[in-house]
Amino acid sequence: MVNAEIILAKTASLKKHLRRIEEKASFDLAQFKADPDSQDIVLFNIQMAVQNCIDIASHIIGDQGFGVPGSNNEMFYMLEENGYLSQGLTEKMVKAVGFRNLIVHEYAKLDIDLVYRIIHKDIQDLNLYTKEILKKCNLG
Repeated sequence: MVNAEIILAKTASLKKHLRRIEEKASFDLAQFKADPDSQDIVLFNIQMAVQNCIDIASHIIGDQGFGVPGSNNEMFYMLEENGYLSQGLTEKMVKAVGFRNLIVHEYAKLDIDLVYRIIHKDIQDLNLYTKEILKKCNLG
């Protein structure tokens, strides 16, 4: 049985990180590029938001006994196979994990234009993830 308290706590943390990202999304691209502090805030909060998604996936997989994933990406495929995520969203979550890995392991190689696009478009995929998970777990 999925522990509702864990899912809801991780979802609340995810939403907190998304709010911090949204605060910096009001900048235009030139302002964002000129403000390394805002870039750091956004990148940290993207990293933490995606990590919350990973933690939610890990919890569900463990509690439901879906097996042992070989990677973070595999967790999202396992959720899809078990009816927790749609195929399109699974692929978006795999990309989110890939971007999180870039933040964590190769910070100097990040394209700030890409980061700006992510905070204005792709970040909403994390909200969709929580909606699908909460619905499947009968929590929302």
